[in-house]
Amino acid sequence: MRILLMGNPNVGKSVVFSRLTGVRVISSNYPGTTVNYTRGHMKLGDDQVEVIDVPGTYTLEPTCEAEDVALRMLDLGNTIVNVVNATNLERNLYLTLQLLEKKVPLIVALNMWDDTRHRGINIDLNRLREVLGVPVVPTVATTGEGIKELVENIPKAVSPEMPVRSRDERWAAVGSIIEQVQRVTHRHHTWREHLADASVRPFSGGIMALTILAGAFLVVRFIGENLIGRLFDPLFTRFWAPVLTRVSDSLGGGGFLHNIFIGKLIGGEVDFVQSFGLLSSGLYVPFAMVLPYIVSFYLVLGLLEDTGYLPRLAILMDTIMHRVGLHGYAIIPTLLGFGCNVPAVLATRILESKRERFIAATLISVAVPCAALQAMIFGLVGQRGWEYVAMVYGTLFAVWIVLGFILHQAIKGFTPELLIEIPPYRLPPWRATLQKLWMRTYGFLMEAIPIILGAILVINVLYFVGIFEAIADFTAPVVTGLLGLPKEAVTALVIGFLRKDVAVGMLAPLALTAGQLVVGSVVLAMFFPCIATFVILLRELGAVNMLKSAAIMIAAALITGGLLNLMFHLT
Repeated sequence: MRILLMGNPNVGKSVVFSRLTGVRVISSNYPGTTVNYTRGHMKLGDDQVEVIDVPGTYTLEPTCEAEDVALRMLDLGNTIVNVVNATNLERNLYLTLQLLEKKVPLIVALNMWDDTRHRGINIDLNRLREVLGVPVVPTVATTGEGIKELVENIPKAVSPEMPVRSRDERWAAVGSIIEQVQRVTHRHHTWREHLADASVRPFSGGIMALTILAGAFLVVRFIGENLIGRLFDPLFTRFWAPVLTRVSDSLGGGGFLHNIFIGKLIGGEVDFVQSFGLLSSGLYVPFAMVLPYIVSFYLVLGLLEDTGYLPRLAILMDTIMHRVGLHGYAIIPTLLGFGCNVPAVLATRILESKRERFIAATLISVAVPCAALQAMIFGLVGQRGWEYVAMVYGTLFAVWIVLGFILHQAIKGFTPELLIEIPPYRLPPWRATLQKLWMRTYGFLMEAIPIILGAILVINVLYFVGIFEAIADFTAPVVTGLLGLPKEAVTALVIGFLRKDVAVGMLAPLALTAGQLVVGSVVLAMFFPCIATFVILLRELGAVNMLKSAAIMIAAALITGGLLNLMFHLT
């Protein structure tokens, strides 16, 4: 048996899915598309059944790729659980009637039931069941209320006789149902509703957005830095470093195998960042440098999602994002990019057209530094003064705006208007938020660690055969002339293709001026993406568009680096 969870976007469908299946789920692309869906399993009586979280859709008359996939996935299911936002019944029932017309066994989960009481909305459940002819179960997925009753009623799903209507007839039927089952009583706005109104107005919403994003940024830094300083650094320094020292001694302190497993000794000791061995940098970079920021970023992002703020931020940013050929929802993958570019590029699947996905993925790869890279910029450039850190971020923001405007003008196509359901503000469900944090963190580790270890192995082999020295000689005129960096910086630029954060760390022993550090950091942030992002770009955009995106990145990085170098020389 296979159960499909279907409903409008932002009705709590994913939270219902999490309640039914737990955290052991699989994310996949629908064949022939970039649209993502999630599947898992649950116990139904004595049987194990598959549950599929179908992409959110407002209608079975597709207006975008995600809605087209939702329509095609109807053929995969035996039973449909239609998740409906009880606070916006009129908007949601249109899809319900379309699903009933498909003659597939269906049960309605009337979600956000608690908010109907808060808003003075009274729904006659018995009358709604009678009119629709299917089981209707009120649920509060964030707390688990009604989930047990929902599971018990899934075997009772039915497919009543429902005439096929035209669009206008369907909306008329929705209006008739609302008149029969729903009554709204007058009441005063709550503070949450006043807050919701203020958060989408241009002036008050802009102030709130700046405050929330600045606060989120500080929280991510605070949690990440404390995890590194108080947990991971001491673990590696006190417990792992002595082990590596003994292994290094047993390998004679040098040679090919030593360089592969331990890396090069810096000052006679193992340096977890610069040694670049499988057991040193290969473990330290993903666990001690990247993981703390991934955990803190995904925690903050999950809270913003689950409180209902992100859709409002999308609405607020819609006008600005249109200037760079995107709509407001592109702010979500952009924010993800500040944690890690890999899930950010994957998140561009929520955008409706290939044009939008190309622009968003390119801008993220060029101008959005990941958490690990930001940590290195703070640590290295920040030593010279925070004004230089501000120069790095100011430059990247300017590039994001200018390059986005150029791509918007140069690439043919249009940007669809933003149609999005805005859920009410609510306290985040900690269980669901922590489950989501675990799933995202686990997914990152499973994807990143093999890539990092493989990259370090390849780099050591290339070092051994002298490839990097040849590249340094060939590109020296550009690096020293256009960018004003020493010849040795070529190695860092090449390493940046594999790990940008490690590459910035390799600028430390080059005795660069503050201006050169700004140039090097900006060029490394904008240059060809790290290998993990490169692999995802290839998968999401295809080979041709990935090469176009890479060419844009290289050109933008060299032009921006050259202009910065000129500015520092003139000043």
